[in-house]
Amino acid sequence: MGRSGKLPSGASAKLKRWKKGHSSDSNPVTCRHRQAARSRFFSRPSEKSDLTVDAVKLHNELQSGSLRLGKSKAPETAMEEGDEMALTEKSSGTFLSGLSDCTNVTFSKVQRFWESNSAAHKEICAVLAAVTEVIRSQGGKETETEYFAALMTTMEAVESPESLAAVAYLLNLVLKRVPSPVLIRKFSDTSKAFMDIMSAQASSGSTSALRWVLSCLATLLRKQDMEAWSYPVTLQVFHGLLSFTVHAKPKIRKAAQHGVCSVLKGSDFMFGEKAPAHHPAAVSTAKFCIQEIEKAGGSKEATTTLHMLTLLKDMLPCFPEGLVKNCSETLLRVMTLSHVLVTACAMQAFHSLFHAKPSPGTLSAELNAQIITALYDYLPSENDLQPQLAWLKVMEKAHINLVRLQRDLGLGHLARFFGTAMSCLLSPHSQVVIAATQSLKETLKECVAPHVADIGSVTSSASGPAQYIAKMFRAVEEGLTYKFHAAWSSVLQLLCVFFEACGRQAHPVMKKCLQSLCDLRLSPHFPHTAALDQAVGAAVTSMGPEVVLQAVPLDIDGSEETLDFPRSWLLPVIRDHVRETRLGFFTTYFLPLASTLKSKAVDLAETGSIVESKIYDTLQWQIWTLLPGFCTKPMDVATSFKGLARTLGTAISERPDLRVTVCQALRTLITKGCEAEADSAEVSRFAKNFLPILFNLYGQPVTAEDPLTPRRAVLETIKTYLTIAETQLVNGFLEKASEKVLDPASSDFTRLSVLDLVVALAPHADEAAISKLYSTIRPYLDSKTHGMQKKAYRVLEEVCACSQGPGACFVESHLDDLKKTLLDSLRSTSSPAKRPRLKCLIHIVKKLSAEHEDFIAALVPEVILCTKEVSVGARKNAFALLVEMGHAFLRFGSNQEESLQRYLILIYPGLVGPVTTVSCSILALTHLLFEFKGLMGTSTVEQLLENICLLLASRTRDVVKSALGFIKVAVVVMDVLHLAKHVQLVMEAIGKLSDDMRRHFRMKLRNLFTKFIRKFGFELVKGLLPEEYHKVLINIRKAETRAKRHRALSQAAAEEEEEEEEDPVQGTGDSIEEILADSEDEDNEEEERGRGREQRKLARQRSRAWLKEGGGDEPLNFLDPKVAQRVLATQPGPGRGKKKDHGFKVSADGRLIIREEEDDKIEEEDGTKGEDEEMTDLMEDVGITNKKKLKQHKEVEEEELEMPPQYQAGGSGIHRPLAKKAVPGAEYKAKKAKGDMKKKGRLDPYAYIPLNRTKLNRRKKVKLQGQFKGLVKAAQRGSQVGHQLHRKDRRP
Repeated sequence: MGRSGKLPSGASAKLKRWKKGHSSDSNPVTCRHRQAARSRFFSRPSEKSDLTVDAVKLHNELQSGSLRLGKSKAPETAMEEGDEMALTEKSSGTFLSGLSDCTNVTFSKVQRFWESNSAAHKEICAVLAAVTEVIRSQGGKETETEYFAALMTTMEAVESPESLAAVAYLLNLVLKRVPSPVLIRKFSDTSKAFMDIMSAQASSGSTSALRWVLSCLATLLRKQDMEAWSYPVTLQVFHGLLSFTVHAKPKIRKAAQHGVCSVLKGSDFMFGEKAPAHHPAAVSTAKFCIQEIEKAGGSKEATTTLHMLTLLKDMLPCFPEGLVKNCSETLLRVMTLSHVLVTACAMQAFHSLFHAKPSPGTLSAELNAQIITALYDYLPSENDLQPQLAWLKVMEKAHINLVRLQRDLGLGHLARFFGTAMSCLLSPHSQVVIAATQSLKETLKECVAPHVADIGSVTSSASGPAQYIAKMFRAVEEGLTYKFHAAWSSVLQLLCVFFEACGRQAHPVMKKCLQSLCDLRLSPHFPHTAALDQAVGAAVTSMGPEVVLQAVPLDIDGSEETLDFPRSWLLPVIRDHVRETRLGFFTTYFLPLASTLKSKAVDLAETGSIVESKIYDTLQWQIWTLLPGFCTKPMDVATSFKGLARTLGTAISERPDLRVTVCQALRTLITKGCEAEADSAEVSRFAKNFLPILFNLYGQPVTAEDPLTPRRAVLETIKTYLTIAETQLVNGFLEKASEKVLDPASSDFTRLSVLDLVVALAPHADEAAISKLYSTIRPYLDSKTHGMQKKAYRVLEEVCACSQGPGACFVESHLDDLKKTLLDSLRSTSSPAKRPRLKCLIHIVKKLSAEHEDFIAALVPEVILCTKEVSVGARKNAFALLVEMGHAFLRFGSNQEESLQRYLILIYPGLVGPVTTVSCSILALTHLLFEFKGLMGTSTVEQLLENICLLLASRTRDVVKSALGFIKVAVVVMDVLHLAKHVQLVMEAIGKLSDDMRRHFRMKLRNLFTKFIRKFGFELVKGLLPEEYHKVLINIRKAETRAKRHRALSQAAAEEEEEEEEDPVQGTGDSIEEILADSEDEDNEEEERGRGREQRKLARQRSRAWLKEGGGDEPLNFLDPKVAQRVLATQPGPGRGKKKDHGFKVSADGRLIIREEEDDKIEEEDGTKGEDEEMTDLMEDVGITNKKKLKQHKEVEEEELEMPPQYQAGGSGIHRPLAKKAVPGAEYKAKKAKGDMKKKGRLDPYAYIPLNRTKLNRRKKVKLQGQFKGLVKAAQRGSQVGHQLHRKDRRP
């Protein structure tokens, strides 16, 4: 928006100003409109006028009231209103009164555009207004039926194309809402009227009226019932609509095609209970399409054929089976014309047929199979890119649909498709290779994977569907030959999908392929190692490691002569992919092997072979890392775990190197392998053996060199195992742990370790054991040993966190005792214990009712002070407890605003206490303002804001920092209207900040100013702040403008890329914008331009068809059935592919610019943050987030917001430039030898003294003379040397 009082640049020159002394003249000198009006008196207008005979006739009929609503009669009694009221209502009406206050929602689309400048739009508004007035004058209720009758009468009265188009458009809107019985009864008259207009407008230059009449006719036909379609007149009307599907004008043709589709697919009776399988008009539509295509024949233009193929693309799934067969034969015949566009459209029609997944009544399995067989004769050349892609996609959908209709028949055809698609991997086009791979993968997932379990085992000698799957796999396996080496990555992807889909049933025919893959991986410089590992991993997942190792053994047994281990790469692959297999296989195969390798490593270490010992030790460790995968959903836990349990216990207690791995395996087994009750019971049976071992391990003291990871893994394993342990066992362990804690002989480390175990045991004990435990740990809540106090609170936290079970019952029965204990221990709580204490209070507050309000009030001071705790966890829990206490007050009262006000009154006293209390109270209020922004009253928020602004005058940085955080959140939360009342107060408070405060909080103030400028504008904020802030505000405005500009450029670039990638979407012809945006003349021009573009495009497409000659001198045989493959849509020969996009920008010198994701995110930020991000900023201010992240964010923010230094070196003294000056003649200096050297294409080097006015200085005269003398002496020496060399050369 421009500034008030000033005109845009250059606008003043276009204005006409008053002459001096003539500013009071009533009329200007130029009055071209009046002169034009005078010139038209008593003369016929030269241009086309809107005042036509039809318009006058319509105006007279509307004014006289002769335009009636069909057969509806006016009500006998009018509305009981006085004459004065009637006169007043009449006199207040305007030309568009019927439009502006039209009550029917059908025309809401028209009402939105009543200010449009389009002539067609104005005509629509005028007709709607007139019809509405007529309906009201006759006492109508403005129903859809009344509008339908009035508009039909109006359509018969008007004659101009503009008015006819307007009426037809309004009819198109209202017909969709008219009740079906009305349209069924009035079908004869209405269809006759539409047909008359269609015949009259068929050859007209205007398309608008005909377009909307076709849409109206389609809606009318769609509303008819099944009985109406048995009459010949209905089919005759439908044939009239069908005849326009080959019209020359695109808009008319599209409207007719859209109408035909809506009739066949969307007729009302097609969705009823007794809906027929096919529409009654489907037969005539199919015959019409076939007849039109055959009539066009093989003509050169093929325009009609293309139009019919476009219609068939939508209609083919709606035809009965016999007509689908006829249409398919017709499509195959026109594909023999080798017309590129015709072939492409026919492929689209087939694709839509298969993609629709029609019923067997439309497309039977036999017909589907016949079409697939026929399409093999139209296989494009491997060098023809686009037709090849279309053919692959059509065949993919065809086979998926065939398998859906009949599994065995579909699988039988898939074998041939796999062979053909695999040959496409030899194509020079990468797009064809990718498309063929994708088609085969989709076919495997859709056709084979769902049915392979029903087929059973697949062997080489099997028959039926199993044989077909074996043939398909052999076709893919052939891709591992060297002929396909360029597409090995795609072949490996296919094998990966094949293994996933059929590995469990088809592994007998896949073992040879696994051996080939292993041999291929051992080949030197194999480039697709990762893809091959993925394929073998898929085989491990589906077949199981037992089958894979039978096909490709590890060849590791501890007796190797060399240490190559060529198949050791299988161990990491099995580790990453093994799951849902037999746990017993690990016990019988891998455990003995690991034991053998460990023994070998120990023997080698004793003999001094350290390197060999390390290798064997690594191998046995890799074997143990397979165990967590074997424990993921194993199939034989109940039978195999007992044979493995003793070994696992020994490994945990005696093998520190395996402790983490075995603990992970146990956790995985419990969480992912004990889904059945029998499995869970079997593993739980060994809890009495494993838990003591784990307890002892956790209680062992650790040295400074020992890592903490095994200890944490042991504790996590204990917690997981306790979830399936029996309660009696847990109670026993808990009692022993309590005795250990109370034992005076126990060390501090032992007590702390045992308390950690008690924390894990407490949630799984019964209520009696928990009560006994509570009495045990209660004295430790006042302990002066910080570690013991913290652990005691952790135990209490775990008990209070139980939402159900014995823990919840204990809290409910001991609630008063817990409240008293927590209040009494308030003063003795140490800082490390604050986090679990606050968490404990959160769980308790959730369970409180209204009678416990005093307890919450007593907690408020403690919680407020905890918002400034050193621990980040304590601060987070403090804020969470504040919010939970607010929710508790909301639960206690009926009026939410009053309840929240009672809660805030408890916090207000902190604003007048010590500095720390004031700062903490502001932080608490800030958090509550954000959390309960919708429940706080406006007056409460405004009062808070005023008081916080007063606190900005504090001399303490903590108070000012908290106050600025509150204002930041208030700007986001408050409504602009309410915030506007306090802008001056806030700005004055900020303006009075001391220089020290302003300098310290410069970044916070800058962010705050940015938000105010976005909400209230630059000028207002600048006027309210002192002058010392103006420089910062100007800088902010520049940064905002720059960010907005960059954002707009990036958005425009992104939109351009999307437009290039996406195909332009064609309109359906139903939107009002198409008729209202442009005038009729512009529509005609657009049609002509569109027709010209279409013809040029057709010509261009036709010119892109090439004929591939035969090889060598062999002539081309046109009788060959595969001659269609010789007609190419792309020019044969090597084509230039597009440059590969790696996703990185490239600098001017060709270097890749690789940026971090964080940099991109920072660059994309435009400063507009949501409420959640505002809360994140606030939490950073408070100190809840990680300090490292806060520091990184602050560095980025300062880099972004600080202006770059504008200083450049120049002048004299300390300001002189430090760059070295270019020495004259330096380009001639030799790199290795002395002196200068000649260069080709340049002048000979010579010595000179550059002319410089600074050399005229007297003080520098001596220096200049020395330079000159040295230059002369050097030239003389060089001359002497040259003379001597010249003499030597001349001597005989």
